[in-house]
Amino acid sequence: MNQEKKPVGITETVLRDAHQSLIATRMTTEQMLPIVDKMDKIGYHSVECWGGATFDACLRFLKEDPWDRLRKLRDGFKNTKLQMLFRGQNILGYRHYADDVVEYFVQKSIANGIDIIRIFDCMNDIRNLQCAVNAAKKEGGHAQVALSYTIGDAYTLEYWTDLAKKVEDMGADSICVKDMAGLLLPYKATELITALKDTVSIPIQLHTHYTSGVASMTYLKAVEAGVDVIDTAMSPFALGTSQPATEVMVETFRGTPYDTGLSTQALAEIADYFRPLREEAIASGLLNPKVLGVDIQTLLYQVPGGMLSNMVSQLNEMHASDKYYDVLKEVPNVRKDLGEPPLVTPSSQIVGTQAMLNVVTGERYKSVTKETKAVLSGEYGQTAKPFNPEVQKKVIGDKEPITCRPADLIENELGRMEAEIAPWKQQDEDVLTYALFPQVAKEFFNYRQAQQTRVDPKVADTKNGAYPV
Repeated sequence: MNQEKKPVGITETVLRDAHQSLIATRMTTEQMLPIVDKMDKIGYHSVECWGGATFDACLRFLKEDPWDRLRKLRDGFKNTKLQMLFRGQNILGYRHYADDVVEYFVQKSIANGIDIIRIFDCMNDIRNLQCAVNAAKKEGGHAQVALSYTIGDAYTLEYWTDLAKKVEDMGADSICVKDMAGLLLPYKATELITALKDTVSIPIQLHTHYTSGVASMTYLKAVEAGVDVIDTAMSPFALGTSQPATEVMVETFRGTPYDTGLSTQALAEIADYFRPLREEAIASGLLNPKVLGVDIQTLLYQVPGGMLSNMVSQLNEMHASDKYYDVLKEVPNVRKDLGEPPLVTPSSQIVGTQAMLNVVTGERYKSVTKETKAVLSGEYGQTAKPFNPEVQKKVIGDKEPITCRPADLIENELGRMEAEIAPWKQQDEDVLTYALFPQVAKEFFNYRQAQQTRVDPKVADTKNGAYPV
């Protein structure tokens, strides 16, 4: 075991992943701002507050500008590094974007206040990470590359150490082991972190979810093995499909060589602030107590918590709730056919939906989503294992799969998007909002315009002299 003793850093997730995991990313900027000053005095390694699903949820459900949220948080956090989650060539959307869009998004994220960009790819294809890493480095940001953790025949210790070495060589400033489904068991964490620390010299962070019930124990063993930073959530928004509780982990390491040095009293005051928000979410039904339990099926079927809840609601819509366990059993089969990718956005949705179609139609791959076709055509990148050749043939026929980096086939997009967005544009960042979610962005821009018009009729005049529709 790695004998080096040092304080462990804490990344606080309550402003991003914690509420994304428990209340569908519905915490508003207004709910966050009053506690920022106290959080800023804690001494966190970083506060994760942006990226992931926050961008989409801000626009679609909260009618907020995500860029405005970031700027307000940056104004409040004067001493703390701000962190975001970034899906490599997917950015925060669901398809691959051209390099010029990726570079501009990174540039604007850092310009508006992000310090650390955690970049991952759902296939662990490092070709899909390089552009974002280069852009973060160019802008003076901290490029952290996340390895999407999963289990299966392909995912040996050698696989992870090889990947980590490549990530270090590509210029990453740190590595995160991103265990989105809570699959990393405590003693496996000892093995993995020890092997990674022996392989690379850059810092290693660990991110997990409590879904399977082992996360706190996993953190304990990982810290003992030398992990540098762990992701935790303030207790009112911890556990279940979220992260282990910040206060619990801080107390666990108090008085040991890993002591975080954070104040329990100061953390308790922050917890007091978030507790009523949790109670409100439970009372309104936004926080379903079901997501707070331990779901051992996570370990049996390797399905992340969010994917399970999606499957339940989709099966209900299809009047096929009785097929739930059949679908769960089909998930590992589809995953194997598709090259055994980690199950994380968007691969988790692709595998889950295809498993449902296979079961509900009564014939495997009789009905195929366009995303499944895209995976088998190589459009998401290279998988850890080869595709099932029979399934690939059935789904894409004689089409020649691509073997290059998918984004090499995408022409620059910013110029066209700038032209399309011109009637709505009020800030440089609007083109990026539009690039990621064109339809949702237009609805939001019209809403924003209407709000401004109520305040000041003159704002209704756009560059074109007309109200955009």
